[in-house]
Amino acid sequence: MNDRIRHVRLSSVVLPLDHPVSDAKVLTGRQRPMTEIVLLFAEIATSDDQHGIGFSYSKRAGGPAQYAHAKEVASNLLGEDPSDIGRVYEKVLWAGASVGRSGVATQAIAAIDIALWDLKAKRANLPLAKLLGAYRDSVRTYNTSGGFLHAPIEEVKERASKSLADGIGGIKIKVGHPDSRIDLDRVRAIRDHLGAGVPLMVDANQQWDRSTALRVGRALEEFDLVWIEEPLDAYDAEGHAHLAAVLDTPIATGEMLTSVAEHVRLIDARAADILQPDAPRIGGITPFLRLAALADHNGLQVAPHFAMEIHLHLAAAYPREPWVEHFEWLDPLFNERLETMDGRMLVPDRPGLGFTASEQCEAWTVDSCEFGIR
Repeated sequence: MNDRIRHVRLSSVVLPLDHPVSDAKVLTGRQRPMTEIVLLFAEIATSDDQHGIGFSYSKRAGGPAQYAHAKEVASNLLGEDPSDIGRVYEKVLWAGASVGRSGVATQAIAAIDIALWDLKAKRANLPLAKLLGAYRDSVRTYNTSGGFLHAPIEEVKERASKSLADGIGGIKIKVGHPDSRIDLDRVRAIRDHLGAGVPLMVDANQQWDRSTALRVGRALEEFDLVWIEEPLDAYDAEGHAHLAAVLDTPIATGEMLTSVAEHVRLIDARAADILQPDAPRIGGITPFLRLAALADHNGLQVAPHFAMEIHLHLAAAYPREPWVEHFEWLDPLFNERLETMDGRMLVPDRPGLGFTASEQCEAWTVDSCEFGIR
């Protein structure tokens, strides 16, 4: 009860991708191919020499801003009881309240909040999922990283086969070509390659307008998809609600939203069959748990976006059978690996999140700062 936070270290880490990555946002000219991911790491130590680690991330832009905001509020952690996560969260949130409660501000706080939850689970000597109250010891998993639009269809097939051989249960591919016939041909090719029994999802990355989404959505019905992801702009709750009402294929969305309040609008509009919150984007595990309670109350499935190192634990603690997204991109940052078997990702038995930062993570660190007593 007397343990207190004595030291905080923040690090900005730039992870280069092996190849430039393109989705529909690139094909429509809205973004350039992605070449790196910028991460904000938070490491928290207590007077009893307990340690927690958390991270947030940014793609294409925003990483330096997250790091800058975290530096402004991190000193507020010193001297606090690390068990009082809710109170500490409110303290750092209000320390930067003038920049709002979403976007960069809460994404910066997310790394700190996740580190506090990692620390709490480690102090209890439990995996985070067990601390939260797990419903299962493994979660259905699907791979996304092999299905981007820059990859020729034969490469997508090859990588899908490898994912399944590695114990991953489902495959998601990107769609959203300006010519939707190309999308349909690619989906048909992957469905024929996988066979009827393998779960298949598609992701349009917000690039269709309402009429295109409806037309293509109807054409996709024959492929027995698990979901159609982000067919419309992330903030078009009414448009997503219409698609969810008229299409047999479930609609999934939510990954781009940066607060619980924005997700509430989706829930109230019945705009998604499957909600896809991202804990680092909405402010951490503390707000994710609030959102999960709302989603469950409204009978929704969840499939958290990216960051499987965090979301595996949160999905395992969700009442309804969820999905977790498999991305190997962050593997070099950690000494440990997650296991997949029989279509599921296994919750590690290591305390906390179950990860420690690798030497490569330190090598990719471009800036760091410290507060308190080491």
